[in-house]
Amino acid sequence: MESCSNQKTKRKRKRNDLNQGEIDSLAFHHKIRSAILEGTKSLVDAGLSCEYLSEVNDAREGPLPSQECNLAALCDMAKELPLVSEHGEDPVQFIESEDGCSTTHLDLFTRITENCMDFAMEVMLMGEKYIIPPRCAFLLSDFARMQPLVGYGRFFDLIVLDPPWENKSVKRSGRYSFLPSSQLKRLPVPLLASTGCVVVTWVTNRPSHLRFVRDELYPHWGVEVLAEWFWVKVTRSGEYVFPLDSPHKKPYEVLVLGRYRGCGHHSHRKTELPMEEQRVIVSVPSALHSHKPSLSEVLSPYVGADARCLELFARSLQPGWTSWGNEVIKFQHVSYYTMEFCEDICPVPL
Repeated sequence: MESCSNQKTKRKRKRNDLNQGEIDSLAFHHKIRSAILEGTKSLVDAGLSCEYLSEVNDAREGPLPSQECNLAALCDMAKELPLVSEHGEDPVQFIESEDGCSTTHLDLFTRITENCMDFAMEVMLMGEKYIIPPRCAFLLSDFARMQPLVGYGRFFDLIVLDPPWENKSVKRSGRYSFLPSSQLKRLPVPLLASTGCVVVTWVTNRPSHLRFVRDELYPHWGVEVLAEWFWVKVTRSGEYVFPLDSPHKKPYEVLVLGRYRGCGHHSHRKTELPMEEQRVIVSVPSALHSHKPSLSEVLSPYVGADARCLELFARSLQPGWTSWGNEVIKFQHVSYYTMEFCEDICPVPL
C-alpha cells in the first residue's frame, strides 16, 4: 500500500508571477512615474539651492520616545460611558489658562476639549503631560463614539482623513488597528462639511483603495473628485527614501482631493480657486510611523486663511484645527518635544 500524506504542499509563486493587485499597482506606477520624477527633481533642486536640503549624509536619529499609555484601548473601554449630550449637557469643555488649575475634571472621551488661548499649554491628562497647541479642539474617542463631534455645531471648510487602511503588513505586525474600507462610509462627513468643503483623503498605494475612494466613498458622501496629488518622501540629502521603481515599497503616497457638493452649511468663501489635477509635494518624512506632513499651507489657497479645518483619524493636534481619533493626542506627549526657553520680547515704543 502506498502511504498518503495529509500535509498540503504549497506551490511557491514564481518571481515573475503577479497577482491582479500587483499588476494594477504596476500600471498605476507607470502612469504617474514621469510626473513624480519631474516634480520631485524640480522641488529637490529648489530645496538644495535654498539649503532646506543638504547634499551630506543623513544624520542618525536618536531613539524614539516610548509612550506607555494605550489611548486606543482606553477609547475602547470608554464606549460604555454615557455621552454627555444624552443628559443635555454642553458637549464642549475648555482647558483653563495656566494658573495651576487641575485638569483632572476633564472628560476626554465624551466631550470636545478646547484650548481657546492664543498660546500652547502643557497640561496633565490621565497622569501624563501633553502639549496642547493654541486655538485647537479635539475629541478622543472610538469610531462608534463620534456624536460629540457632530453635536459640536461647527461646519468645516477643510476635512483631512488619514484612515488606518487594511493591508497584509498591518495584519502581520499588529502595530495598529485597521478599519475595513466599507466602514469609512459611516463617517458623518456630510454632517460636518460646509458647502464646497475641500475633502482630502490619504490613500496607500493599493489601487483597490484608490478606486474605493474615487468611485464609492466620495460619491456616497456627495464629494466631487477633483484631483490626485502625490507626497514624495525624500531623505535630508534629497534622495528617495525607497528606490522609485522598488517592487515592494514606493517612496510616495497619494492624496485624493474633492469638494463637498451636498446641501451643507454655506461657507463664507466667495469664490473657489481651481485645483490642479496633479501636484507633487516633497518632504522629509517624520521618524514617527505613518506620521503625515501638515497640509495647512499647501491647502490654504483653496480654503482661505480663516478656514475651519478638521482632521479625522488624527494622532496629533494642529494650531487652529479640530481633530478626532482614538489616539488623537498620542504625539502631543511631552516626550516627543524638546523644550526651549526664549527670552521675553519687550514691546518697541512707536
